[in-house]
Amino acid sequence: MNKSIAIIGAPLDLGAGRRGVDMGPSAMRVAGLGRRLGALGYDVSDLGNISVAQPEAVEDAGSSDARFLPQIAASCESLGAMVRNALADGKMPLVLGGDHSIAVGSVAGVSKFFHNAGKKIGVLWMDAHADMNTPQSSPSGNVHGMPLACCVGAGPESLTGMFGFAPKVDAGHVALVGIRDVDLLERGVVRDTGVRAFTMRDIDERGMRAVMDEAIRIVSSGTAGFHFSVDMDFVDPEYAPGVGTPVRGGATYREAHLAMEVVCDSGRMVSMEVVEVNPVIDEVNRTADLAVELILSAMGKKIL
Repeated sequence: MNKSIAIIGAPLDLGAGRRGVDMGPSAMRVAGLGRRLGALGYDVSDLGNISVAQPEAVEDAGSSDARFLPQIAASCESLGAMVRNALADGKMPLVLGGDHSIAVGSVAGVSKFFHNAGKKIGVLWMDAHADMNTPQSSPSGNVHGMPLACCVGAGPESLTGMFGFAPKVDAGHVALVGIRDVDLLERGVVRDTGVRAFTMRDIDERGMRAVMDEAIRIVSSGTAGFHFSVDMDFVDPEYAPGVGTPVRGGATYREAHLAMEVVCDSGRMVSMEVVEVNPVIDEVNRTADLAVELILSAMGKKIL
């Protein structure tokens, strides 16, 4: 695994219905992310935060079926450029969100870097939600429910066509793990795109290890590696209460760590992001601390 990491903050909360996730990057930094990665032997560069618009400064939220779309697209394009440049500099991008709409930028940047080299990427997406709404299917118009659909080419052109090509990842190279709350119309989008979705029932019946092994095969086969997108709401609220949209019935503490450890063992992760940490509803920063713990497990920290 690349031993040089570039931390990039994306404190965006325009894509969510609840405020507060813009403080997520700071919360993870306060939890000692850089120092603790350094203790694992990584050379860590913190590149700071991308510039984002504040909702209070935006006079018009735009269309009700994709709120704040121009501002989100602008932030994602800035993030994508930073991610692409970090890879070009030989560093592994580690993006801290912000709401999950920022993943459009993260994936675009990674995909652009490998696209220029004639290679494809996979995407491993861990989340309580499918994040595959489109403006036509979304009941809320919140863009943080749309990023994975955009990555596979379904959604507003300002997001799907970023950097001049689409899709950013083939649906057959995407695995969605841990979902348990999917909107009615969104279910059809998931099925139609061909993304492989593993629900919490799959994890209950088969176990986290078996699900992760299959997911990693999907995102690794025929690719240069995979981008790993982690929404902290994939963990049960008992362990991660401070998230943008908590849903009961998620992964346990040990299941979450096992998932990260299997990702690390694969040696195929080329970039990572952690999103939707909301300090406003957290308890003494314990969700951010868990986020850092999970990052460390994904980066190689072991029990022995």
